[in-house]
Amino acid sequence: MKNSQATIQDFDQTSLRIGDVVFIRIDNFIFNRVAKATLSWTNHVGIIIGFKHNEYWVAESTIPFSRIIPLSKFIARSQKGSFVIARLKQPLSNTQKINIMHAAKKRMGILYDTGFNLRSGRQFCSRFVYEVIKEATNLELGEVESFRKLLHKNPEYGLGFWKIWFLEFIPWQRLTVTPASQFNSKVIELVYDYRCQE
Repeated sequence: MKNSQATIQDFDQTSLRIGDVVFIRIDNFIFNRVAKATLSWTNHVGIIIGFKHNEYWVAESTIPFSRIIPLSKFIARSQKGSFVIARLKQPLSNTQKINIMHAAKKRMGILYDTGFNLRSGRQFCSRFVYEVIKEATNLELGEVESFRKLLHKNPEYGLGFWKIWFLEFIPWQRLTVTPASQFNSKVIELVYDYRCQE
């Protein structure tokens, strides 16, 4: 694992694999508050689903809808170009890799869910990655938890943020999954860590 102020041009992309998970930090007011509320560096996540035109491609759920973009463009949106690439500890078979591609592609064009509801008809980034990996490998990346449990982890900051986000009516029983829980999951290991040092 590497740790420096390097950029995507500075590491050997040939070592990447389908199913690798890419964490970034989008630098805007709302997403930064999500990171703080969940006690995490990262606030956005995508998954590598293929290699084409000399680039790896990332599937993601984003505003306004889920899509596939080049890895370089995905990382370019991150604060100071920082990113972390993680890999499932369980090696993926060729069938599982194909299943990841299919699971991601069938979720394209779905509107973003600003309510972060795991049971809604829309998507959000961590749910997208969670469902793609679960469908393709039967592994669960991240913790499915209620907002009540999530907010107990950071009550001083998190509660205030979510009250504003949900207009005072926090859906305490709503289930969600966060980039933070995925980043800290025991089913993955970090293979590239290019977070800028403050």
